[in-house]
Amino acid sequence: MNNQNVETFYFSDNGRIPNNTLPLVLYRRILEDRIDSCAELFKQNNWTNSWENGVFNYHHYHSNTHEVLGVISGTASITFGGVNGETVEVEKGDVVVIPAGVGHKKEQGSTDFKVVGAYPNGMPHDLKTGKVEERPEVLENIQNVPLPSTDPLQGRNGYLIEQWSNID
Repeated sequence: MNNQNVETFYFSDNGRIPNNTLPLVLYRRILEDRIDSCAELFKQNNWTNSWENGVFNYHHYHSNTHEVLGVISGTASITFGGVNGETVEVEKGDVVVIPAGVGHKKEQGSTDFKVVGAYPNGMPHDLKTGKVEERPEVLENIQNVPLPSTDPLQGRNGYLIEQWSNID
């Protein structure tokens, strides 16, 4: 894979959204010829429990698992990292791997915007929004989420595994 088409983003705890020391990884236009088999590609690499829909239009995160989103149609602006995070334009063919705890919110999108989401080892996901009462539990949850054993696109030796394994 051409690493020029990969972007990484780091987000710090902002007091509401905990984020993660692991970087969010964005693969640009990687699904070009796999759009119709996106969920199957994730499944082959043990990212399962997949669904197909959009992205919520409020800040939220998952404290108990990482998440992959493959954009299968349309375009959108998604803010990652919480209120003062970074807004990123995504389009059909892009894949975003979101570490546990990293906030995401769709700001706007085309009417046909749709993603396939999945989780390493098919983990069921929780839904957190940054409420004060969530903090102690979610910080512990995030710390206990294991690194995935595979990249959702490239398996055991993928870019994600290389990047996340080198984080202290």
